[in-house]
Amino acid sequence: MAEKDYIQGATGPWEIVIGMEVHAQVSSKSKLFSGADTTFGAEPNHQVSLVDAAMPGMLPVINAYCVEQAVRTGLGLKAQINLHSVFDRKNYFYADLPQGYQISQYLQPIVGTGKLLLDMADGSTREIGITRLHLEQDAGKSLHDQNPRESFIDLNRSGVALMEIVSEPDMRNSEEAGLYLKKLRTIVRYLGTCDGNMDEGSMRADVNVSVRKPGGPLGTRCEIKNVNSVRFVQQAIEYEARRQIEILEDGGKIDQETRLFDTGKGVTRSMRSKEEAHDYRYFPDPDLLPLEFEQDWVDGIKATLPELPDEKKARFIDKLGLSPYDASVLVAEKESADFYEQVAKGRDGKLCANWVIGDYFGFLNKSGQSMEDFVITADKLGGLIDLIADNTISNRLAKDVFALMVETGKDAAAIVDEKGMRQVTDTGAIEKVIDDVMAANADKVAEYRSGKDKLFGFFVGQTMKASGGKANPAAVNELLKKKLAG
Repeated sequence: MAEKDYIQGATGPWEIVIGMEVHAQVSSKSKLFSGADTTFGAEPNHQVSLVDAAMPGMLPVINAYCVEQAVRTGLGLKAQINLHSVFDRKNYFYADLPQGYQISQYLQPIVGTGKLLLDMADGSTREIGITRLHLEQDAGKSLHDQNPRESFIDLNRSGVALMEIVSEPDMRNSEEAGLYLKKLRTIVRYLGTCDGNMDEGSMRADVNVSVRKPGGPLGTRCEIKNVNSVRFVQQAIEYEARRQIEILEDGGKIDQETRLFDTGKGVTRSMRSKEEAHDYRYFPDPDLLPLEFEQDWVDGIKATLPELPDEKKARFIDKLGLSPYDASVLVAEKESADFYEQVAKGRDGKLCANWVIGDYFGFLNKSGQSMEDFVITADKLGGLIDLIADNTISNRLAKDVFALMVETGKDAAAIVDEKGMRQVTDTGAIEKVIDDVMAANADKVAEYRSGKDKLFGFFVGQTMKASGGKANPAAVNELLKKKLAG
C-alpha cells in the first residue's frame, strides 16, 4: 500500500481493514415465503400475511423467483453457485421479529465465493473478494418516534426477501468502500435483481472496521449497522477508524461490538456487544427442504444475463476508443450507457463521450430531471455532433447551440439556420479577418515576430472574436501561422 493510504496516529501509521455485508432487497412482487405484496410506501401493516405475522400453524413456502434472482446475482458477481443449499433458523428475540427467529442461510448458502472489480480514479482496477451471498427474510420495523410512551411495530417488511452479500476484508480506505458499494449497486441494477434505492431501505450496508499496524495481525473489528448511503458509509469508516486508533494509542483495547452511525453528529455509538454465530443457535429450518439445482438450470439463467458493467467498459475502451475513466463514468448507470450507445452509433466514440459526460450531464443535473424526461434526446444530441463532424459548426459554437437546444427544445440544424451560426470555412473570408486583426495590432505582430511566440493565442482569440466565433478553428490556426511568419 502507498503511505497515503495509512492514517497517521501519534505512534505512527495505521492501516484500516474493511469488510462489508450488504443487504439488498430482491426485486420481487411478493415476499420470500409468502404471497404478500412488497410495494414500497404502503400504510403500516397493510402488506402482512399470516405467515409474515407468524400465526400458529403457518408454514413458509419458498418463492422460486427470489431464488432465481439470487442465482442471477451470484452469476453477475462471477461467483460459485451452490447446487445444494440449506435454509437455517437464526434465533434471536426482538419485537419486530414475530417468529422469534429469522429464516436465513449459514453454513450452506446459495452462492459461494466471487469477485468484484473496483474502478479506481487513476484508471486502474482493484479486485475485492466476495465471500458469499445468501437469501434471508427481512424483519419488521420498530417505530419509536410515534408516541412518547409506546413503540409501534410495522410488519410490512417482515418476510421481504433479502440477499446478504458478504465481502472479504479487502478494502483499505473509505474511498474503496464507497466504490465497492457503488459498483455493487450498479451490478444489481443492470441485472434487475435489486433497485438499489438506499433511501427506501432496499439496500443497506453493515460495515466491519478494524485497524492494525501496517502488515500486522488483524485487529478487533466493530460492525457499523444499517448505513443507508455511500456518503454515510465513508464518513462512518473515517470516524470509526480514528476512534479505534485513539483507544489503542492510549493503551486501551477495542471491544467487538455493533455500533450505529449518528448521521447528524457524524459519530458512531455503541449499540450492543457483537454476537458470535453460536449465540444465534443456528439449525436447519425443519419446515423447508434444502434447495437442489440442476447445472443446466443455472446455465440457462447465465445465458440470459445482460452485458454487465465490466464487459461494457472493456468494449467502450477497445471498440470506441474511450479512456478507462470516461468508460467508467458512462457504464456507472445502465441508462447512461444505453443513452451514450445511441448517440455514438455510427459516430466518433470519443467526441460523443465528451459531449455526453460534459455538456449533456451538466445541463441534465442542473435541470433536476431524469434522462427520460430531459428535452435533449439521443437523436437530438447526435444531430448536433453530426454538425460538428461535417464542419457546419465548430465545437465552441456547438456549446452555444446546445444551450439553445435546451432552452427551446429545437433541433441543432434548425437553430443553426435560424441564427446564422454556420461555420465560415471560406479561406478567403478568414484571411480578410486575419488581415484586419493584424493591421489593428501591428505592435503585437512585431513582438511576435521578434520571438514572443506566446502571442499566437492572442491572435487566435482576436480572429475568432472578430468572426463572431464562426471561423473554422483549424483554418484560423493554419492561416495565422503563415501570415504571422511574414
